[in-house]
Amino acid sequence: MLRVIKDWYDRHLSDPQAVFLLLLVLGSFVIIITMGNMLTPVFAAVIIAYLLEWFVKLLERWQLRRIFAVLLVWLIFVVLLLLLVFGVLPLLSVQIADFIPEISRYWAKGQNYLTHLSQEYQFISPEFTQRLIENLSDMVGTIGKNLLLGGSIKEITSGAITLVVYLVLLPLLVFFFLKDKTLILHWFGRFLPPQRVLMGQVWNELDRQLGNYIRGKVWEIAIVGAATYALFALFGLKYAFLLAVLVAISCLIPYIGIIIVSVPVLVVAYFQFGYSPDLFWLLICYAVIQGLEGSVLVPLLFSGVVNLHPVAIIVSVLVFGGLWGFWGVFFAIPLATLANALLHAWPNTAFTQQAA
Repeated sequence: MLRVIKDWYDRHLSDPQAVFLLLLVLGSFVIIITMGNMLTPVFAAVIIAYLLEWFVKLLERWQLRRIFAVLLVWLIFVVLLLLLVFGVLPLLSVQIADFIPEISRYWAKGQNYLTHLSQEYQFISPEFTQRLIENLSDMVGTIGKNLLLGGSIKEITSGAITLVVYLVLLPLLVFFFLKDKTLILHWFGRFLPPQRVLMGQVWNELDRQLGNYIRGKVWEIAIVGAATYALFALFGLKYAFLLAVLVAISCLIPYIGIIIVSVPVLVVAYFQFGYSPDLFWLLICYAVIQGLEGSVLVPLLFSGVVNLHPVAIIVSVLVFGGLWGFWGVFFAIPLATLANALLHAWPNTAFTQQAA
């Protein structure tokens, strides 16, 4: 037993680089767990700056000085942020406010349908439908309370203050991360060991995977959201913008998200159109968009960069989503990719260096 442990240690942790990398990963994990809420604007700014760096480098390749490239990209980002906050969010909030009262009407029709199930189908007992209605009523009531009364004055005020803080701090942090990228990386480099072969290999793999994933996911959300909104608007579906946003956000949760978000789409379409050709054509076109996303768009955008098994993807979504909520779901695949890159680079590098 001791021999097995010693062999494992010699292969994986005998290299000082491996030990330092392990401590760095664990330290980062502890910081995120303990101070994640306080440092959320910083983390968000780092992520946004990482995305915008691609455009800055593109402008630099066009012979534009970095400071001017940073200013141009940053100004475009600020304009898009203001459009999101003062253009998209108000429209979304209006549709949410209109949709909430409709839930009770949809539920009343659903209750009426469930009540008649036992009369139309002999194998369904009235007791079963009654229990089902009671359970669903409790669930709908809880959801309604959370939507209408879930935010106290204190929570609403806190949320408004948080939004203002984000609007001020986020653009400033993004600007300084872009402008002073070299200085910041040099400062962090002072605390790293001079020999960083293993960390370099892991970072190169992660940078390739992470950059392609995030950029591909942004394009996927934009394309799917725009196509879905165009479809819903063409058919005159109620709450087209709200439902299209939900479908776009569902792209963040592979396999599971589209199943969950299709339920409100189906409910709204059914109660608006009933059993009519419009309903069936809408659902067929919606299914075509989802099929094209999975079979054409996703392979085109990601090109097999994220080489993870579907089970690993689902587990990472559940774990990181449970730990960090929305951001955990968004970065579940990149974080799983980081773990995969560590597992692949770690033993090979340590073993190779030891053998040499």
